[in-house]
Amino acid sequence: MKQFISVKDITNLNELVNEALALKKDPFAFETLGKGKTIGLVFLNSSLRTRMSSQKAAQNLGMEVMVLNAGQDAWNWEFEEGAIMNGTTVEHIKDAARVLSEYCDIIGIRCFAGLKNKEEDIQEKTLSLFMKYATVPVVSLESATLHPLQSLADCITIAEHPVTKPKPKVVLTWAPHIKSIPHAVANSFSEWMQANDVDFVITHPKGYELDEKYTQNAVVTTNQEEALKDADFVYVKNWSSFTDYGQVLPTKEDWMLTPEKLAVTNSAKIMHCLPVRRNVEVSDAVLDSENSLIYEQAKNRIYSAQVVFKKILEQL
Repeated sequence: MKQFISVKDITNLNELVNEALALKKDPFAFETLGKGKTIGLVFLNSSLRTRMSSQKAAQNLGMEVMVLNAGQDAWNWEFEEGAIMNGTTVEHIKDAARVLSEYCDIIGIRCFAGLKNKEEDIQEKTLSLFMKYATVPVVSLESATLHPLQSLADCITIAEHPVTKPKPKVVLTWAPHIKSIPHAVANSFSEWMQANDVDFVITHPKGYELDEKYTQNAVVTTNQEEALKDADFVYVKNWSSFTDYGQVLPTKEDWMLTPEKLAVTNSAKIMHCLPVRRNVEVSDAVLDSENSLIYEQAKNRIYSAQVVFKKILEQL
């Protein structure tokens, strides 16, 4: 593994999940693998789980960790090629990426969608430029369109809760929110579930269709009750409109997940990447129920990162 940006960077999902589960049982089995190696974690956006889990994962492998809050601790970056830098930007991303590559053996970078320029977000302008100029392996800590470490953790979590039928039914359901939210988690979960051995359904109100690049062959319905029927896992997530890019569109139905709505499921396990707007996206009764996996997902963020870092270290 020379980089980790999407599910396309792995060769066998089941093997990767099983390796992550083995690391979970014995986190320090490879504690000398990263000795003498440094990982730089670069954040252009806020983070709790990604920041802490990535640091812990690297430390479990014996790595030194350096964290940079690029928007606060570093000079303002310029992203335009050929820019005449006589304004507020002080350092070009090409220089920052090259310099960080001199200090680090692996770089993780987090850069959200701006939700203003659709083409820039789709093209992953910030991540692409950083990868272009970095000379060491790059790991996405969430980008404008995808959040692969979260999705790998979700696959690990689902694998830990096997069902009796041949394939679990996994439902991704849209949920309300008070502001515009990027598509990265939903896109990524859709991509990884289609690489997984599950029956996958996406449900959302009209106007909230995701980019078909990521939904591909998934079953999509605007009928939430129909989607939830016989579900084994229900993943709750908000996202803004893709067609009316970044907009919050009005909805007639009540899409917040409640115990009443879950009555048609197969006693479904509940998933959410966190942070969650309680009693807006999901009711307290659901989040705090015995079927909630939200904290297990958060813990598994350690092992999704650890297995990815391990794979990269083995090739350095």
